[in-house]
Amino acid sequence: MVATQTAAAPLIELRGIGKRFPGVVANHDVDVTIRPGTVHALVGENGAGKSTLMKILYGVQRPDDGAIVVDGTDKVFRSPSDAIAVGIGMVFQHFMLADNLTVLENCVLGAEKLHGIGGRARRTFVDLCARFGFDLDPDVLVEELGVAARQRLEIVKVLYRGAKVIILDEPTAVLVPQEVDALFDNLRDLRASGHSLLFISHKLDEVLAISDDITVMRRGTTVGHADPATATKRQLAELMVGSELPSPETAESTVQETVMLRLDDVSLVEGERAVLDAISFAIHKGEVLGIAGVEGNGQTELVEVIMGLAHATSGTITLDGEDITAYTTRARREAGIGYVPEDRHRHGLLLDAPLWENRILGHQTRRPSARGPWIDRAGARQDTERIVEQYDVRTPSIDTNARALSGGNQQKLIVGREMSGDPVLLIASHPTRGVDVGAQAAIWDHIREARRAGLAVLVISADLDELIGLSDTIEVILRGRLVGTFDPATVTPAELGAAMTGGHD
Repeated sequence: MVATQTAAAPLIELRGIGKRFPGVVANHDVDVTIRPGTVHALVGENGAGKSTLMKILYGVQRPDDGAIVVDGTDKVFRSPSDAIAVGIGMVFQHFMLADNLTVLENCVLGAEKLHGIGGRARRTFVDLCARFGFDLDPDVLVEELGVAARQRLEIVKVLYRGAKVIILDEPTAVLVPQEVDALFDNLRDLRASGHSLLFISHKLDEVLAISDDITVMRRGTTVGHADPATATKRQLAELMVGSELPSPETAESTVQETVMLRLDDVSLVEGERAVLDAISFAIHKGEVLGIAGVEGNGQTELVEVIMGLAHATSGTITLDGEDITAYTTRARREAGIGYVPEDRHRHGLLLDAPLWENRILGHQTRRPSARGPWIDRAGARQDTERIVEQYDVRTPSIDTNARALSGGNQQKLIVGREMSGDPVLLIASHPTRGVDVGAQAAIWDHIREARRAGLAVLVISADLDELIGLSDTIEVILRGRLVGTFDPATVTPAELGAAMTGGHD
C-alpha cells in the first residue's frame, strides 16, 4: 500500500515522536503527516500507542523525543490550552458535557472570553451550526439529547474555540447507520471548508469510506501508510496485527431443539414507566440471539432482569426448564449463566487487583476458585494461567493488576473467565466495544467455538456488523419493546437501523 501524496505543505507533522513510562515504551519513532483539508485516519490495535500519541498532540502529555510541527513551525505543548491556541481540538470518546446545562451553556463553558456569554455567543453558535449542518437547539438541556446530538455538540464546542484540526476518538462507536451517515456528511462539510480531521476508529469500513490518508500503528510505532482508494479492510487489519488473519468461516447452523433461556411477557416498571414491556423470546442450545437497539431503549434493563440485578415486575424467566424468576444473582450464576458486562471497568473487573483475583469475581463459590467455603488461591492462580494462554491475554504476569492491561486484553480475560465452568448460557453485552480488530476476531472465534459446543448466547451490541456476523437471529428493541425479528443472512445494517429508530414498516 502506498500513501497518498500531494504537493500541499503539511498542516501538522509528528516527527519521530517517542514517549516512555516506567517499564513501558508507549511511542517510539512515530511519524504522522496531516494535510490541510483532509480526513486522516489513525488505526491500530489497543495498546498500539494511538491514545498516547493523541494526548501528545493535544498537549495532555509531552513527548520524550521528536517534534510537533504546525504550519512549518516547531511547537511545544505544555497543556491542552497550548494546542487549542494553535487550532487543535479534540472530541473524546466519552463526552464531557454537563447534563444540567443547556446546549449553548455547555458550548460557552470555559470559553467565555472568546465570544462573551450573551448575544454574540449565541450568534456564533447558531452560525457554526448552520454553516456545518449541525441541527442543535441552543436552549435544550443536554440531558434531553440523544447520543448523536451530544456528539454534534462536542464537535461544535471545538469549532467554537477556533479549531482547524479536530481529533475524533472513536466517533461512531455508539451510532446507528443513519447517524453515522449524518456525521460523515458533517465531516465532509468540515473538510470542504478547509478543516483537517484526525479520525481514530476500529471500524475499518468506515475508515475507508471517510478518510483521505491512513496511518497504521503497531506496538507504539508507525508501520505503514495507506491510500483508502486502493487499500482493503483485510490489508489494514493484517498490517495492524502484523500477521495474516484467518479466512472467514462458512456459517453453519448449530441451533439445537433444547431451549436454554425463555422469557415470557417479562416487564419492568420503574415509577410510572415500563422500561421493559412484555418481552418474550427463546434461545436454544447452540444459538446466538442478537439484540439491536439505540442505547437507552431497555437493553441494560433486559440484561439486569435476566441476571437478577433487577426483578421483573411481571412475567417469567426460565433457564434450562427451571423457573429462575425469583432466583438471586448468585443462584443464577451457579445455575450456569456467564456474564460479560457492558462496562468492564465498573462491573467486570477490580482494576487495582491482580488478574488471578479478577478470575474469582462472580465465581467465588465454585471450583477452581473455591474449595468448600474457602477461596482456593492456588486453583484460581492455575486457572488464570490457563485463561491467559488459551485466550491470548497479553500480560507480564497473572500478578499484574488489571488496570495495566489494554482494553482488548481486559476483555479477553473477562470472556475467558465467563466461558469457564461450562456455562449453559452466556450473556455478552457489547463484548467487543472499544477493542481492536485482533482482540475482536479472537473474542468472536471463542463465542463461535462455544456455540458449536452447545452454548446458548445472548449478544447485545451497538455494532450491527457484529450482530449480523455472530447471530442466528436478531431482535430489535425500541422503547422497551421487541419490534422486529430479522434474519442475519438477509438483513442489512440500514434495515436494522431503520427498525431501531422506528422507521421500519
